[in-house]
Order: sequence, then structure tokens, then C-alpha cells
Amino acid sequence: MTTIADVARHAGVSVATVSHVMNHTRHVEPETAERVRAAISALRYSPNSVARSLRRGETKTIGLLLPDNSNPFFASVARQIEDAGFVSGYTVILCNSDGNAEKEERYLSVLMAKQIDGLIFAGSSDHARVFARLLPSVPAVLLDREIQSVNVDSVLVDHDHGGYLAGKYLAGLGHRTIGVIGGPRDSSSSPARLRGFARALGEAGVELPASSIVDSDYHFAGGRLAMDQLMAQAPGITAVFACNDLMAIGAVTALRSRGLHVPDDMSMIGFDDIPYAVTTWPPLTTIAQPVEKIGTLAVSLLLERLAEPEAPSRREVLAPVLVERESCAARR
Repeated sequence: MTTIADVARHAGVSVATVSHVMNHTRHVEPETAERVRAAISALRYSPNSVARSLRRGETKTIGLLLPDNSNPFFASVARQIEDAGFVSGYTVILCNSDGNAEKEERYLSVLMAKQIDGLIFAGSSDHARVFARLLPSVPAVLLDREIQSVNVDSVLVDHDHGGYLAGKYLAGLGHRTIGVIGGPRDSSSSPARLRGFARALGEAGVELPASSIVDSDYHFAGGRLAMDQLMAQAPGITAVFACNDLMAIGAVTALRSRGLHVPDDMSMIGFDDIPYAVTTWPPLTTIAQPVEKIGTLAVSLLLERLAEPEAPSRREVLAPVLVERESCAARR
């Protein structure tokens, strides 16, 4: 294997001069620099980038810990983070916790052992203790999570407002008996979406009894089962708000198996605007999260934190928007 010493001998210069040419750390006479570059090319020298990074105290890697990147929303966020990191010269290491605190801590240990420069984290509900231990060692940005007790940057979505948009939209279409398929109650997003939704219905004079709410798990199969349960508990509903698109698509499938049609027999609105939302039939009306902005902003905050470790923490809140398609109709 060719070494930097081989390059130096070939070019007739010192190892230090080769290093300065490669890293642009000191002026080298143009003729000498060209001789070094010619030696690098002739010997096909490829520096050990890992070793060089470690000597500089950086690895140019970002750890990304998500609850489940099989969920198209998190997959899209991961892609945006990977793209933004790549543009800035960083490699992203992706880990899935499956919402499991033990698995989460194990992956955090693995990422720390790999000496990541920073972490983007969307973890389980029990993460304050983990971060109190982690943050002295590595800068981090929270996705859709907040910890008041530590100095950490966060990128949030206004889920309450998103739920409000969904409720206002269905009430505006004339629906008065509406069901909800919620996500896990211990998540940070589902309760906020439900609060905003209930507030909008209340402003419109529409009641939302407990029997019209079924909690599920943010998965397709969970949405299908929840829709069946909702039909048993609240048979008179004419519209459903599912707290994410995967559950909404599962619910549409459950309705179809009953011979019911969306939106003729039941209006359906989701949340997230995953890529599948536009490919279902009918295309799904949904509350869109700004996925591209979430990913790029998370990377931007992390790089700023790496540059200024002692700067005050930042809390960025992004607004979701209503995307009207064909799965909702006015109440007849």
C-alpha cells in the first residue's frame, strides 16, 4: 500500500510538504506543489481519510436515530438529512430504534463508539435521561422532541395546528359526526394533533365523544383494525381523521372491504403527506409536513452547533399545510 512517505520520496520533498499540499495548510511553491500532485497521481495514492479525520478531531459523520424508517414519512426525512449532509461533506449513519428504549440506548452507544461528530435524534418517549448523559459528549438536534432541561436544538412541527386544519376542513364540509384514528398516546405528535382537531370541531359546534376516538399504532394494519373498531363504536360517522397517512390508507382498505366508498360514503383525511398519499385511490387529502425543510434544517442546526458549541439552543417550529385531494366530500 502506498504511503505518504512514498509520495514524499517520489516527489523529493518532505512528508510535511506533501501534507501541506493535500490539506492546503501552508503555502507551497507552485512548482513543488505540482511535483507532489504528480507523485500522488503516479503512485495512485489514496490517503486514509478516517485517520486524517481523527487527527483533526472529526469523522465527518452524523448519527441519525429514528423510531422506524419503514414508515414512509421517516424514510423521506432520512433521505433529506442524508442529502443535506452529503452536500456539506458528511456521511449519515442511520439506526432504527423501533420506539424501544433499550434498543435506542444500544444504538446510541454504537454511534458514540464510531465517534460521530453529531447526532440527529427522534427517539422514544423516555429520552430526557439519555440526553442528560449524552449531550456533554456530542452535539445533537432533536426531531419532533423537546427537552426543557438541557441545551439542545430542536426542529418541531406544529401538530396542534395541523390537527386544527383537519378539523376545520371536515367541519367546513358539513360533517357533524366525525371519528378519529389516533396514534400512540405516549407519542409527542398524536395527542397534539388530536387537541387541535377537537378545538376546531368545538369552534364549529361539533361534539367529539370518546366513543368516536380509537387509538392505534401509526401503521397500515393498525389503521385497518381501528377503522373496524370505530365503525362498531360509532356507526353514524360520516368522516374520519386519521393521525397519519398509513393509518388512513389502512382505514380506506377496511371501508372498501365493507363495500363502502371514499368519499361517497365516508370522507377520510390523513396527516404527513407521504409519497403513497397521492397514489392511493382516491388520492388522499392530508395535512402535509414540510419534510424537505425538516431534514435540511436539522442538518443546518447541527452544523451550526458544531461551529458554535456554546451558542444558545434554537427551537424551530414548522407549519404543516392542508393538501386537498379526492378523499373528502361535502356532507350530503
